[in-house]
Amino acid sequence: MQKYLYLFRGGDKMMAAMSPEEVEAHMGEWRIWMQELAEKGQLIDGEPLFAEGKQVVKGGSVITDGPFAEGTEIVGGYLMVNAASIEDAVELSKGCPILQAEDANIEVRQIQVLEF
Repeated sequence: MQKYLYLFRGGDKMMAAMSPEEVEAHMGEWRIWMQELAEKGQLIDGEPLFAEGKQVVKGGSVITDGPFAEGTEIVGGYLMVNAASIEDAVELSKGCPILQAEDANIEVRQIQVLEF
């Protein structure tokens, strides 16, 4: 098994248009999907991210007026999973509730193991 990272982008418009009850139901779908991954031993870690952030540039200067991309390009959260291949990791991602939003996408990247 290899480790893969899901970077979640978009979905904010859909969430903003939902009632509190719809948001709760949607979050329930996330819990179910993530629980299924955990039960199969595929979920490593994952959390939503705050929209605000800081960016450090060459020389160590810190820019504090983030986010730094358009709304649909901002990474809103991540998940790390175990999968046999990138194709398997992509297939697992297709069950993610974020894909219900028209403007959402999941970037799937294999995590490289560095040995020091």
